[in-house]
This record gives sequence, C-alpha cells and structure tokens, in this order.
Amino acid sequence: MFHPQTMPLKRLMSLVLLFTISTQLFAWGQTGHRAIALIATNHLDKKTKKELFKIMGHESLMQASTWMDEIRSDDQWDHTHPWHYVTIPDGETYQTAEKNDKGDAVEAIERMKAIVKDENSSREEKRNAIRMLVHLIGDIHQPLHVGNGTDKGGNEVKIKWFYDKSNLHRIWDSEMIDSKQLSFTELAMFVDHPDENPIPNLRSTDVDVWIQEAIALRPQVYDLTNEEYLSYEYMYKNWDTVSRQIEKAGIRLAEVLNEILKS
Repeated sequence: MFHPQTMPLKRLMSLVLLFTISTQLFAWGQTGHRAIALIATNHLDKKTKKELFKIMGHESLMQASTWMDEIRSDDQWDHTHPWHYVTIPDGETYQTAEKNDKGDAVEAIERMKAIVKDENSSREEKRNAIRMLVHLIGDIHQPLHVGNGTDKGGNEVKIKWFYDKSNLHRIWDSEMIDSKQLSFTELAMFVDHPDENPIPNLRSTDVDVWIQEAIALRPQVYDLTNEEYLSYEYMYKNWDTVSRQIEKAGIRLAEVLNEILKS
C-alpha cells in the first residue's frame, strides 16, 4: 500500500509534479492514441509492415503510441515535453509565429521522419523516432495541441465535466472519449471508414494542412454555452469532430510511414 507520509519529500513532490504535467499535456489518452495507431496499422502497405518489423520487432504501433507519455517519468527525456504541442496565435501561421527554442510538435515530427529515412541512423534511433512519430502525429490532431498562446492549450479554461473538476484541454484529450466507454479497438472500428465518409485532404502528409485544420476548429472547441459545466450537449456537438480527427490522424500516420519506410 502506498503511504505518502513514508515517502521522502523530494520524491513525493516529483510525483505530484509528474501527475500535474501528465494531466496537462497528455493528448487523446491511451484509448485515443492506441485507436489512432490501430487505424494506421490497418492502412500500412505490405512493404512498410516488413520494414517496420525490422525496426520495431514485435512492438506494435499500439504499444509504441503511448511511449512518449510513459517516458515523462524519466528525467533524461524532459527535453521532449515541448514537442507534444505547437503554439500558433489567431491570425498567424506556423511560419510567422514565434518558435519555441526547445522545439515543438512540427519541428519534432519533421526531425523524426528524417531520422527514420537516414540510412546512417541506428536501429534504436529509428525505433525511438517511430515511437515519437506515432504519438506526435496523434497529438497534433487534437485541436488544443495547436494552442492559441493564451490559455496553455485550454488547460487554464477550468470547467466541470459531468460535475467533476476538469479543464477544456483534458475534456478533448480523454474525457469525451472515456465517457463513451469504448476500448481502443472499438473506437478504431467505429471511426475508420474513409471510403464512406469523404474528408478533404484525408491522406495529406503536409503538417501545415493539419495545423490549419486544427486552427479552423477553434471557434467550435471554444463554443462554451455554459462556461462552468459541460456534459452531454457539448459531447453531442463535438463527437463527430473527435471521431474525424482520430480517423485522420491514423490514416495520415499510415501515409507518413508508408512514405518514409518504403523510401
């Protein structure tokens, strides 16, 4: 049994900080990330799957999808925290917005792609790069991971979700998904129907397209008729968007992997 009173203060504070960071920055939660990875797996080419096995072995994309969140407890990976998101104020583009000198999701995605394509990269470097790509492509399709620079990606928008204290970021990360009580396989099966639901630029590998889509969703995301309490109505209005973003992330992840691994 865990007894906080027996734990050294420094260690206890580290755990509290880790919990705080994790609740603020996780995107889609484990269910969403694994569903994205499963959708991607369903759309990989045969050659891509063979190349992927050479790098990942028996570690599936579903397993790899949460690795970037799991390593938050390891200090040597602290430098990756800013890579989960990008900040673009309203009226600006990625090109015009001020850059984080520690990196961001866009920069990290492009750098991981280059590592995988580089024949001089080691297997371990490529494995970690693919783990990061699986996660970060998922992250950037959660609209609030393309932040407007005013409220820490919705983290400072404090709201009750079905009477429990929460914030707008967390609602989009996991709470709408968790409220459906679906496994990641069920979620993937429910949303992965690209031929039945035509989506513009569905297979685009242009990160700038993904960013512009997220920015265009801001009015919808921030349409809070009740600024203190959200529940069924908000989920009803936004669930289709959650579903589309997860589907797009999975299919686009597959397109990126098909492109960089076959080359």
